[in-house]
Amino acid sequence: MITAPFTYRRAGSLAEALALLTEHGEDAKLLAGGHSLLPLMKLRLAAPEMLVDISGLRELSYVQDEGDTIAIGALTRHRELEASPLLAREAPLLAHAAGRVGDPQVRHRGTIGGSLVHGDAAADLPAVALAMDATLVVTGPAGTREIAAGEFFTDLFQTALGPDELLTEVRIPKPAASGWSFQKFTRRAIDWAIVGVAVSDGTRPGIGLINMGPVPLRATAVEQALAGGASIADAAALAAEGTQPPDEPGAGAAYRTHLVRVLVRRALELAAQRGGAA
Repeated sequence: MITAPFTYRRAGSLAEALALLTEHGEDAKLLAGGHSLLPLMKLRLAAPEMLVDISGLRELSYVQDEGDTIAIGALTRHRELEASPLLAREAPLLAHAAGRVGDPQVRHRGTIGGSLVHGDAAADLPAVALAMDATLVVTGPAGTREIAAGEFFTDLFQTALGPDELLTEVRIPKPAASGWSFQKFTRRAIDWAIVGVAVSDGTRPGIGLINMGPVPLRATAVEQALAGGASIADAAALAAEGTQPPDEPGAGAAYRTHLVRVLVRRALELAAQRGGAA
């Protein structure tokens, strides 16, 4: 299908991109990898009057050690995350999950910022950001502000990002323990997950869920049960509490509810094994 007509501008700097967003407001959309926005435009589910191409802003592509945290530029591509020696050493959950996004073509063009801002509950990296207690740094006309990942995803494909703001950096605390796991169940490797789970820190785990509601979710009932001394099996049985799994042909809500309990238990067991081997 063909998109609705639009104006295209390629931003030469962050300042220029912000100026265009300020000028055009909600009529403008940012273009980075394009894997989320362009299909929506072809289906006429999105019809921005202006596309602001920020893919050339390489100053927003980096993975840096900041002591207790890792700073990641919003335009860092999935493949760069997958191949980062720093992430492999300090945050292997993120490196591993980035290497499971889509196919090589998607990983070489898609960006961490694009995945988070799109806010798709079926995407992999929002769940990882939740599990790892990421902080998202956004920049707008008034300067920068920080948003916790748990407060960033507000509704179906909606985030706390303002129409004149741009996500510029993702900050990941270095996990206190080495245990981690990423599990997802798909029909094909390149498909969106029917259900997925990201577990960070096998000692006091953060648990992010994929495709278990209209927004990316944390399995807070499981986390609280583990903190209270529950066994992995008993805690994993609570994985569906507080969720609203999609009810679709071939993957109904009851099926997803069962599957998330299985995957959470599997992920917690593997994270505990990895943590114990450290």
